[in-house]
Amino acid sequence: MKQEHTEKTGSWMLLAGFLKGSLHLFIYSMLCAGAVSFLDMLGPRVISFTVDSVIGDRPASLPAPLKAWADQGGITWLRGKPWRVAVIVAGIALAAAVFRFLFRYFNAVAAQQLVQTMRERLYRKIIGLPYSWHGRNAAGDIIQRCTSDVETIKVFVSEQLTSLVRVIVLIVLAMAFMWMIDPVMTAAASVYIPVIIGYSLFFYSRIGSAFEKADAQEGILSAIAQENLTGVRVVRAFGREEYERSRFEKQNEQYTGFWVRLMKILTINWVVGDLVTGLQYLLIICMGTAMCVRGRITAGQFIAFFSYNAMLTWPVRSLGRVISEMSKAGISLERLAYILKEPTEWETENALAETDVQGCNKDGKSSGPIKGDILFRNVSFTYPGSSVPAVRNVSFTVKEGTTVGILGGTGSGKTTLLLLLERVYPLQEGCGEITIGGKSIAQIPLDQLRRSIGIVDQEPFLFSRSLKENLRISAEDASDEELERCVKIADLQETIRSFPSGYDTFVGERGVTLSGGQKQRAAIARTLIRHCPVMIFDDSLSAVDSQTDERIRHALAKETKGATVFLVSHRVSTLRGADLILVMEEGRICEQGTHETLLEKGGMYAKIFRMQSENAARTAEKEYAGGKGENADEQ
Repeated sequence: MKQEHTEKTGSWMLLAGFLKGSLHLFIYSMLCAGAVSFLDMLGPRVISFTVDSVIGDRPASLPAPLKAWADQGGITWLRGKPWRVAVIVAGIALAAAVFRFLFRYFNAVAAQQLVQTMRERLYRKIIGLPYSWHGRNAAGDIIQRCTSDVETIKVFVSEQLTSLVRVIVLIVLAMAFMWMIDPVMTAAASVYIPVIIGYSLFFYSRIGSAFEKADAQEGILSAIAQENLTGVRVVRAFGREEYERSRFEKQNEQYTGFWVRLMKILTINWVVGDLVTGLQYLLIICMGTAMCVRGRITAGQFIAFFSYNAMLTWPVRSLGRVISEMSKAGISLERLAYILKEPTEWETENALAETDVQGCNKDGKSSGPIKGDILFRNVSFTYPGSSVPAVRNVSFTVKEGTTVGILGGTGSGKTTLLLLLERVYPLQEGCGEITIGGKSIAQIPLDQLRRSIGIVDQEPFLFSRSLKENLRISAEDASDEELERCVKIADLQETIRSFPSGYDTFVGERGVTLSGGQKQRAAIARTLIRHCPVMIFDDSLSAVDSQTDERIRHALAKETKGATVFLVSHRVSTLRGADLILVMEEGRICEQGTHETLLEKGGMYAKIFRMQSENAARTAEKEYAGGKGENADEQ
């Protein structure tokens, strides 16, 4: 319970951080709201004075300075020209309108600045969170937190919290003016205030709990929609439209059900408020009528008192609404705190850098360029949430400037090794070590490490922008000549020429408008522009035919000369020219050596080589036979 209270307090402290840059505008808006409340209170007072003292002949009931002015001829001055009362009322209304405009202006600007601050802070945090965190959290849910929850907080601050000052001013002034008219009626009118606050507190936790469940269901719904929109090609290819539609509708029905339950609670909350308010109105009308008949108060005083009581109703109800809306905002703050409390990769790196490491600069980081041999020493790794190691006690050395090929079945740990090299997943203590040039990668600045390693994934990601912009993401200052050269190496030049818009061709989300082979070749060109000393090609030619594969490999061999290259592939033909070939099985290296030495061993590599060679021979034979048949038909 204590921990839960601490977390909730921390969430509200988070709001104070969000308000930096917009707090002064909210304060201005609250001051204007207070001025509006004060001016609104003057209207009934002027009407009461006019009915009793200007139209009637009762002594003026005013504050001392105004009473002295009235007694010294002010009332006579107003009686002579009654339109002057209308001018005073209009002046008060005009002043209230000006302050109301300023309130809305400052409040609107402050609200947008608050949203901007929240979104920018969230985006900076999300973009730096570890890859493992993104693997545990659905993109749709993250987007929902950054949109719906941000909007909930904005609405609470701009519509509820800022009106709190106005509410308090209205309550204090209304009660003061009502007390001056009749203390007994004021006491009767104020009885329902603790009742309103009491039942609002009763509904507070229930509203918060219901909103939290509904908000979570909205996150799940957003995740489903995001996955289906992103993977629309797969949905269409496998005819899963009806299944995905049913899945979405089922989740949407659950989400709607949670919101209906929340609306029931809110409806009961407001119906109870309406009932209490109606009873209070009835009480005031009865008491006021009786007191008017007995002569205890005048008709003007009763009109003013009832007006103040009507003005009091909204602020008191608003206090109850602030309490109920606070529960929703608290849940949204907790959902944003879940993101913001996670340490980014850079924060983790800075924490590690505080320790004194021999051979590093004063910040605990290597300051020299990344070069030298790459060493994996007794490396083991298990993905978070899994009990089966993905890599088991792997050790090997890659000489600088050489090419290493990695072969293995699905789930053998090939890609995991490369993710560990790039520190996408950090090695845990006691799980081995990875060094470059004798220095642990844990002590190399993360941005320097990743700038020095170029990687082409099997399923590369392209952004929704032009092809040229996608190719220049890694090097925005690259010249057109350099771009052309890398495109030629990736064997993409003919494809680009075939597009009507050439380099300006718009690429859909995730490169959906391109084929798998085109996306892979675009990713290769994008990586080559960086001229990284270490380059990783993770099965990046799997979607191209064998002839294109061979052309690209020969071009890459010339381009990457001097760089340390990792080649991951299921094709032995892609790896046979590597200086070192690693054969992996169940997270272990079962064989390593050159193409020739591995063939001589007659192990798994030789078996895969023979199998792929036989398949290639059979395919070539079929193509040859098919060609002869076509020639015979032509003859």
